[in-house]
Amino acid sequence: MRIEHVGLFVRDLKKVVEFYEMFFEASASGTYRNPVTTFSSVFLTFPDGARLEVGTREDLNKHHEPGNPLGYVHIAMALGSKEKVDALTEKIAAAGYKHLSGPRVTGDGYYESVVCDPEGNQIELTV
Repeated sequence: MRIEHVGLFVRDLKKVVEFYEMFFEASASGTYRNPVTTFSSVFLTFPDGARLEVGTREDLNKHHEPGNPLGYVHIAMALGSKEKVDALTEKIAAAGYKHLSGPRVTGDGYYESVVCDPEGNQIELTV
């Protein structure tokens, strides 16, 4: 068994897609739009094949819709080394995005830092 993809609801689809393309080398699919539900999404494919579906709906920009929450708790991106964690943390912070913690070794043994995408969704950068 494997996770096929993770879904993320956002308000600004274009801005979030550009963030993952810029900092995580994601390749974006074309935009899918459903005119009836106003749902739109883009699949982001990362170099190792993992996928993130970033979606939005018009009603998410007006009010919180039960059953369609924004965001997720966090997503962890394995970068392969402490040096890469350090470098990407610095790059994202220097670009003006929120840096919440680390890099550090956590209580459960992960070397990580936590940054946020343009809408405040947490991303753990780990080895």
